[in-house]
Amino acid sequence: MTLNQTLRELQGKFSDQDRKMPALFVGHGNPMNALEDNEFSRAWAQVGRSLPKPNAILCVSAHWETAGTLVTGMDKPKTIHDFGGFPPDLYAMEYPAPGSPELARLTQETVQVPVRLDQSWGLDHGTWSVLCRMFPSADIPVIQLSLDRTQSPDFHYDLGKELRALRNKGVLIVGSGNIVHNLRVVNFQEDKPYDWAVEFDETAKQLISAGDHQSLVGYQKLGQAARLAIPTNEHYLPLLYILALQDPQEQIRFFADRVTLGSISMRSVLIS
Repeated sequence: MTLNQTLRELQGKFSDQDRKMPALFVGHGNPMNALEDNEFSRAWAQVGRSLPKPNAILCVSAHWETAGTLVTGMDKPKTIHDFGGFPPDLYAMEYPAPGSPELARLTQETVQVPVRLDQSWGLDHGTWSVLCRMFPSADIPVIQLSLDRTQSPDFHYDLGKELRALRNKGVLIVGSGNIVHNLRVVNFQEDKPYDWAVEFDETAKQLISAGDHQSLVGYQKLGQAARLAIPTNEHYLPLLYILALQDPQEQIRFFADRVTLGSISMRSVLIS
């Protein structure tokens, strides 16, 4: 198939829509949210019901880090149980959503960064633990875009900007991670947040509300609370992709906005 034939095929499957899809950042937290009926799983389900049905979903998950940028290109992505020490019921869960090789190729064509097609990954729990609540029928095609671990926060924010055109084609772009994510000091015994976790979560909220994306991209300059909240940035970077998709006139809504287990912010963001 020639390049022109490929582009015509993609344009047919993902034509421009009258309405631009919203964009979402979801604080996914504990994988058990996929099973438990709690404030977070209920909030995700409610948001899913409120959204127009997407043609497809592109998810940037904290749990797929690579050298270079990859996108899943298979027809039937597997459900990846990328965690340990949880009940058997969680390992038995499947999210049998179809893939979309067409959207994977369209993503390659949309961005300037070289993107390689991947046939081995699938849907990790950053993706399926959230989508099984939002879209439980698993009938919407889903692809994942990896996080290039070799690149700076600026790179990830700029790549997010390049994905904007997909929102006009009925693609729901979801970032899945946590604004505050420090597993070294998680407290499973007492669900009381550390002061620094609340401080940075509130700082992030204020900067997001003000549209100050550059301060969030340069989070290393936000002080000691930021350093404690983001000891490694794989859970934070998906937020930057979603903020980069925001147009100036679009509104922000927060949901599931609580710090849990001491050091995990579940704050989620809807842009529409």
